[in-house]
Amino acid sequence: MTKTLSRPYPLGATLSNAGCNFSIYSPECKSISLALFDDKDEFKTYKLEGEYAGIKHTFIEDIKAGQKYGYIVENCDGSLLLSDPYAKALSEPLHYSTPYTNDKSFSMAKCVVTDDSFDWQGTEHPRIDREDTVLFETHVKGLSKLHPEIPTKDQGRYLGLVSPEMLAFYKQQNINSLQLLPVAACMHEPHLLDMEKVNYWGYNPYLFMVPDPRYADKDAVTELKTAIRELHRNGIEVILDVVYNHTAEGGEGGTVFNLKALDQRFYIKHGQHFANFTGCGNTVDLTYQPALNLVMDTLRYWVSEYKVDGFRFDLAATLGRQGDDYNPEAAFFKAVAQDPVLRETKLIAEPWDIGPNGYQVGNFPLGWNECNDKLRDITRSFWRGDQGYLKEFATRLMGSRDIYSAAHWPYKLTVNYITYHDGFTMQDLVSYKHKHNEDNGEHNRDGHGDNRSENYGIEGETENLLVIATREKQKRNFMASLLFAFGIPHILTADVLSHSQKGNNNAYCQDGETSWLNWDISERKDYFKSWLSEMVAARQEFMVPFIKAFSGDKRNSNRISWSRVDGTIMDHDDWNRLSSVALHLGIGKDGNELIYLINQTNAPARFTLPSDRNQSWVTICDTNLRNVKACSAEGEMLLSPTSMAILHYTPNA
Repeated sequence: MTKTLSRPYPLGATLSNAGCNFSIYSPECKSISLALFDDKDEFKTYKLEGEYAGIKHTFIEDIKAGQKYGYIVENCDGSLLLSDPYAKALSEPLHYSTPYTNDKSFSMAKCVVTDDSFDWQGTEHPRIDREDTVLFETHVKGLSKLHPEIPTKDQGRYLGLVSPEMLAFYKQQNINSLQLLPVAACMHEPHLLDMEKVNYWGYNPYLFMVPDPRYADKDAVTELKTAIRELHRNGIEVILDVVYNHTAEGGEGGTVFNLKALDQRFYIKHGQHFANFTGCGNTVDLTYQPALNLVMDTLRYWVSEYKVDGFRFDLAATLGRQGDDYNPEAAFFKAVAQDPVLRETKLIAEPWDIGPNGYQVGNFPLGWNECNDKLRDITRSFWRGDQGYLKEFATRLMGSRDIYSAAHWPYKLTVNYITYHDGFTMQDLVSYKHKHNEDNGEHNRDGHGDNRSENYGIEGETENLLVIATREKQKRNFMASLLFAFGIPHILTADVLSHSQKGNNNAYCQDGETSWLNWDISERKDYFKSWLSEMVAARQEFMVPFIKAFSGDKRNSNRISWSRVDGTIMDHDDWNRLSSVALHLGIGKDGNELIYLINQTNAPARFTLPSDRNQSWVTICDTNLRNVKACSAEGEMLLSPTSMAILHYTPNA
């Protein structure tokens, strides 16, 4: 019998018919051994006989999928068990009792050898155009945990995402893209463990390509693949929120899970100290080749083995850092751009971090779409009634072309949002003037302070019908501004259900009813849910053709005008004194037209509608109404206070 020789590549644990190849990059470990665990967590160690360029490897015969393993190194406190940075599965959810010690490392969840084979049943990537994409941000657990019609075993799980009830919900709401909060295995920060809390959002990565066992019934790998397969079968893309800017090991002292022991050059250092451009204790250095390799290998793995359609990169400015500086020509961006596996993958940047010059909105390469906090802030201020925001609101509505040239649309099309996971939900945005984060255990010091929110006279929940009506109209104003702005809309799925977090704008550690979506329906919630569904459909039917027409080489062949309520064209000074204006758009010389009637004031405004082509306008949105009524309009239209209407005209209709 010929003995199978071990290989340095691929890194990680790779199964074959004869056994398993184990390979780990560990240049700083003079002594490292492989540990294989049985069902009682008793282990046997094996030497890593092979070595190549800092990589140590061995081949063990007769290993099967499901084998638990780890790596043992020696430090000043004795033997320490490390996880494999290239592991693909974990034996159980992550947890430990602080402080972390060498002894406790052996009680941690073990890495698990996996078999990558899976029956995709002929399903393919939906390949939705950027212009047609509407992102719905979703937490795997929070989405279905409280859904009363989903079987208990699937609530809060990967399979809960594709229960018949959830698939019906996506169809009802015209959802074509789910952006999942991080599903890579997350370790909770020590201060959370001390408070008996968890990192609910998942932004503290322990291993980059392991689906978190927290959301699985038995097998996270198979269950997540099944969920993605069924979402694809229903025409829904899956965007993963990924965290490559730091790891759960933290900075000085703290914990050692793998990279610190294997090679500390994985992190940016200032002398002996860890750079903290992320606020999480360390910063991954993607100018270091093994670190770049690790990130690129994991991205390819998610696409090739899970058929993920895209990624949203947390604190993405860090990925372009060269020391203390950001460079849009950095190695990571070049590596992604040339990678054949990632070539058709959507790339979305959170374009900042907390390091030097960390705010990099507009500075990511072609092919990257960026989250646009400017639309969020300006739209919130504008509809709250703050003065002096009309000009910039108009700029954001037109796709922030001061930052993202339409010449590069859709490949640089802005990702617009009003709410995100970090911040108020939309219900809280119109219900609370101040954040209420006391339950987080940080004396309400955490969370964003500049929320630009309003409670309309009463802080929090109320039975006052006038306040409720005002709040509902403001929610419609926000959503209409978002859906009919040029760009890729990003919507919190929580907002579809009018979910409230009771004023908590930083619910990262709230693994409970604060974060779990409340599926209890009321007439008010149902009206908003139905209205939003119809507005998403209207966006796809009426707005998308305008985005496509205003993109790239065709962008200058269209008609744009801003006018006063009487229909006359605005002049320069009007931008500083008017609060009721109209935006008139037309495709080409004689194509379809849209008109946006915008009334920021507290009084009704009577708009003269364009009639130069004998237009018969159809109202597709009026935020003063909770029911969508597609009705015809000619001549003039009276618009209610603090509201917005959008009308459409099709020649020869």
